[in-house]
Amino acid sequence: MSLQIASLNSGSNGNCYYVGNSHEAVLIDAGISCREIEKRMLRLGLSVKKVKAVFITHEHNDHIIGLHRLVKRHPMPVYITHATRRHTLLTWTAGLGLHFEAHVPITIGALRVTPVPKFHDAHDPHSFVVEHNGTRVGIFTDVGRVCHNLITTFKSCHAAILEANYDGQLLETGSYPAHLKERIRGGFGHLSNHEALQLFLEHRPSFMSHLLLAHLSDNNNRPELVEELFSRVAGETQISIASRYQESALVEIAGSQQPAQPRLVQLSLFA
Repeated sequence: MSLQIASLNSGSNGNCYYVGNSHEAVLIDAGISCREIEKRMLRLGLSVKKVKAVFITHEHNDHIIGLHRLVKRHPMPVYITHATRRHTLLTWTAGLGLHFEAHVPITIGALRVTPVPKFHDAHDPHSFVVEHNGTRVGIFTDVGRVCHNLITTFKSCHAAILEANYDGQLLETGSYPAHLKERIRGGFGHLSNHEALQLFLEHRPSFMSHLLLAHLSDNNNRPELVEELFSRVAGETQISIASRYQESALVEIAGSQQPAQPRLVQLSLFA
């Protein structure tokens, strides 16, 4: 009943996340090179041959830059929305990409992958929940705000990869121009440490065993700051920080309680 999860890289320099069972796996995004994906999986004792599909959250370069080479070397389906595929770096997927729709589960072997709409400054961005025999893992990065879908899905997960992108004070006093600061914190950018912490405090399910904090800003955050914030309120949930330079440990998630299925909604980008 267990799932294995790992971050292969997490940050503005590239994002790629692994979720699998003993027989098959999926990648969420391919924002680092194919060579690095292969090397980092090998160091975790994993083979790319186990990966049966890659799911694309949105079209930004740090989520897709290694995709073309990856599927050329290791043919596998690419799940992507029509709107995301229109990006100039993704038009090549027209002949082999498979379309997905919000809230409609996709079966990959014994895995079930459900796309969940989110707010981000992209054409059709989605988070994903991967499930195997009732064990659920959510991947929630590049999330502009805490919305109904994020809350209800987070409540159902035995483990989550959750964005904690920036510290509010570091962003405010940092060197970024005003327009970029507003883009980050304006509801279509990224979650702050405080927003992620409030989600965790208010909506963490009792059965959540692991939380991997992800997509930390190199300029506006500090891993030790995030770890301290969450560890002191973690309770029975194991906290770890995803690196922007190397893979995380491979963690096994065994769901000990069956969560209720979340009731999700279609988001409006103009909300």
